[in-house]
Amino acid sequence: MHSKKMLVTLAVFVAVASSAAAQEFPAKAVRVIAPFSPGGATDALARLVSQKLSERWHHQVIVDNRPGAGGNIGAELAARAAPDGYTLVVAGAPHAINMTLYTRLSYDLQKDLVGVNRIASYPSAIVVHPSLPVKTVQELIALAKKRPGDLNFGSAGPGSPNRLAIELFMMMAEVKMVHVPYKGGSGQMVGELLAGQVQLASIGLPPSMGYINAGRLRAVAVTGMSRSPLLPNVPTVHEAGLPGFDVTSWYGMFAPAALPRNLVTKINGDIAAILDMSDMKQRLEKLGADPAPQSPEEFAKFVRAEVEKWSKVVKESGAKVD
Repeated sequence: MHSKKMLVTLAVFVAVASSAAAQEFPAKAVRVIAPFSPGGATDALARLVSQKLSERWHHQVIVDNRPGAGGNIGAELAARAAPDGYTLVVAGAPHAINMTLYTRLSYDLQKDLVGVNRIASYPSAIVVHPSLPVKTVQELIALAKKRPGDLNFGSAGPGSPNRLAIELFMMMAEVKMVHVPYKGGSGQMVGELLAGQVQLASIGLPPSMGYINAGRLRAVAVTGMSRSPLLPNVPTVHEAGLPGFDVTSWYGMFAPAALPRNLVTKINGDIAAILDMSDMKQRLEKLGADPAPQSPEEFAKFVRAEVEKWSKVVKESGAKVD
């Protein structure tokens, strides 16, 4: 009986101590790994969130850029870090794709990392060079069926979400187009698209807005489930003829998998609070991003669905990176 009482006392002590630890967190600087190069969307997002968390936590939140291997170097670094909340990583759609795209990976997005909170999502548009005689999704499908293997689409690399958006489009529409990857990233690809070297692509908003407004590119559809306020008259692929089509680049905050539950809850709540601030919403809007917070449970379910969705597209498209 006595030992039972001691166990209950110990359990209460552990619960109180861990909740006190969460309240005291952070007691020093926190590192947020940005697994892509400075200047890109992930980096901008990581800096924005880190700046707001610094203000909220009264401790520095430092962005550590660790690009390489399609975002895997930074993610693996976070997966191997101490699970104390002082190392976090901004990861997203590219990492969900990487789970099947890479034949050898030394970490698992779902087993070695825990999704703390989703931060934001980025819609994209399917755009064509004005010389291509199509204005709608149905016209694009009809032309691709009439000229199988004749149309080509550009992308920023074999496993980029925008490449796989077109692969998913081809799977659902049952058409065949030729993929042209650009090693120099999306800047080089956009240049070739504007010159008419490739005929279409999926490109993030707002980087493509200037070209769309100037008539140098034509937006056929947006790739998310809802229309973009940036292009209110352009339908979604889903409503324009391929029901269920949904491709949105998303990013969230992840931590080493063994991070204590109370810290996951605390950091989740703090991220949700900063995403709810009006100036944060405005700054995200300028990046073309929509705030998209979720509870840790919802986020885990979302990540699982994304890994599954992209594994099918990767397998069907034959995309591989060793």
